[in-house]
Amino acid sequence: MRTFPVKGGPGDPGPRNRPPSPAAPVPGPGSGARPGLTLAAVAVVQFMVSLDLSVVNVGLPRIAAGLGFGPVGLTWVVHAYALAFGGLLLLGGTAADRYGRKRVLLLGLGVFGLASLAGGFAQEPGHLVAARAAQGVGAAALAPAALALLATTFPTGRARVRAFGVWSATNAAGGVFGVLIGGLLTEYAGWRWVMFVNVPMAAVALALAWRGVAAGPPAARVGRPDVPGAVLATAGMTLLVFGVVRAGEHAWTSPVTLLTLAAAAALLAAFVLVERAAVHVRGREPLVRPGLLANRSVAGANAYNLLAGAAMASAFYFVSLYVQRVLGHGPARSGVEFMPLGLGVIAGSVLAVRLGYRFAPRTLLITGGLLTAAGFAWFGRISPGGGFVADVLGPSLVVGTGFGLCLAPVVSIATTGVAAHESGTASGLLNSTRQLGAALGLAALGTVAHDRTGPTATPSTLSDGYALGLTLGAVLLLAAVLIAAAVLPRTGSPRAARE
Repeated sequence: MRTFPVKGGPGDPGPRNRPPSPAAPVPGPGSGARPGLTLAAVAVVQFMVSLDLSVVNVGLPRIAAGLGFGPVGLTWVVHAYALAFGGLLLLGGTAADRYGRKRVLLLGLGVFGLASLAGGFAQEPGHLVAARAAQGVGAAALAPAALALLATTFPTGRARVRAFGVWSATNAAGGVFGVLIGGLLTEYAGWRWVMFVNVPMAAVALALAWRGVAAGPPAARVGRPDVPGAVLATAGMTLLVFGVVRAGEHAWTSPVTLLTLAAAAALLAAFVLVERAAVHVRGREPLVRPGLLANRSVAGANAYNLLAGAAMASAFYFVSLYVQRVLGHGPARSGVEFMPLGLGVIAGSVLAVRLGYRFAPRTLLITGGLLTAAGFAWFGRISPGGGFVADVLGPSLVVGTGFGLCLAPVVSIATTGVAAHESGTASGLLNSTRQLGAALGLAALGTVAHDRTGPTATPSTLSDGYALGLTLGAVLLLAAVLIAAAVLPRTGSPRAARE
């Protein structure tokens, strides 16, 4: 008769020699979770990713002069990053769920840091564009992995509210102060430092993540990877972003734009069909489970995020152009004049933490959306004879504070009730809607503003175009508020969870 060793009995190799259970990871460096270090790592990552959406903008003229870019080619210094970032976010979130959030985060940091170093040493236009695209690939891995880590490390209560408040503040600070940092680096250190500046930040984030993030196993995934879904989603989202950014060079009705957008729509429709079919195929796991979007919180938060992202992208664009082309302020001064908007977002994020202990996220989204819409309506009154104090300072503070109130709650709602093994997918989806909203909103509102300005660009006609674009941004925000009120569930205040 066959016998089996009993734990602690004869034949048992003992605790020192017993092989580890396959369900539990072998302890290693950095295997213990340290919530404080995890939050610090996520904050640095989010600041860096957000910074790179705007840090190069001020340095574009000197980049063009240094590397010999043409007018059209220069736009790809910005578009290459946005294209790779927006197109690969969903895939990055799914990879974090399947292969482990810490592993994907560290890999993304390595790619981002090396790409930044390569971009700083670029000697030809193509080299810099390729480096910016590689940065986007790294960011597409970083952003959803970092957000998923935050959602799983701080699942409930006061700590969750505080953690998402820190995330929203650093996210806003990177985007807004990127303009100022880019201007200062370009002016006093040279344009190459808008790339080099990421290297020490990536190193710090990598060290914090290595020591602070738990090296646990990835969430259980039993099916084989959904390769067709990944290809269709990535290609469809990339083509959608590509078509939108190209609409700035070709008319919306041009064959190039229409064919690109039609191809994107066809690929995304095929993706939906493939994902629905994958649910019924044994041994295959869909890239995005269709039931995830049936969750009212996930669907409502992403719709809100799409519209708010479209509005905020137009604010950065139109206000920057108004300050420089209508008021006649230089790049460095314009960067400084963006600080009230950034300070407002940080103040709103801090306020959201305090109010988040008493009010439901849905309430904060509605309140913050209404406040932001009011600020956009105020921006819509800009005039060619205005000034910074009268036309920019006040609405910047209102828009910033309102948007800061929205940032943490929308992330909290989009990840609440989502299973741990889908947190990366949910985070990637949320980041994708923000990037797609920004690209679509900026292209659409930019076209409307350009049409209002007409063929003659004077301070008066430019101001009219920018004002119309900002007013339509207020309309988008009101639509987001209606979605929050109608779709998002009426959850109670976090007080109970805290107590």
